[in-house]
Amino acid sequence: MKKIHRDLYAATAAPALVDVPDLPCLMADGASAPSDPLYLSTIEGMYGVAYAIRAELKPILTYSVAPLEGQWDGDPADLTSMRWTSLIPQPEQVTPEMVERAVNTVRSRKPSARVDGVRLETSAEGRSAQILHTGPFSEEPPTVERLMRFVAEQGLTVAGRHHEIYLSDWRRTAPEKVRTIIRYPVR
Repeated sequence: MKKIHRDLYAATAAPALVDVPDLPCLMADGASAPSDPLYLSTIEGMYGVAYAIRAELKPILTYSVAPLEGQWDGDPADLTSMRWTSLIPQPEQVTPEMVERAVNTVRSRKPSARVDGVRLETSAEGRSAQILHTGPFSEEPPTVERLMRFVAEQGLTVAGRHHEIYLSDWRRTAPEKVRTIIRYPVR
């Protein structure tokens, strides 16, 4: 994904517009704080499914699993109110049957990983504004404000959920070095 859609993963600290094509993605939904065990076990399950699919496709296609993405809404001041959809973009060769097989594999091998509700669906954002945020999630508001000013200056309005692409694994990276693309569909 990062090679095919470079512009989607090459954001800078300067806001920019990008055209996001329709992309097949593994998706799972929930409502919880990002630190909640429900969210963390969902991520574990989704990665397990993504890697099982990659293993199945290996005889015909070699690729790296794409970064985790998240769409969020709710009150950022009350993280327990957050509703989310986690996404991992997939190659176009992935089918719902492959996802079902991968879900069953992960369910049998990693019972702690949440795979209920993991599905293959198309993400359709189209024209979007994005910016790179470096640092802890708690320091995102000024970056989001810069992006919103840019959107308004372009004569556009936000037309979708807060979308984050996690270029760093925040579970293993120092908070000040975490790199996250923040994206909003616009019209």
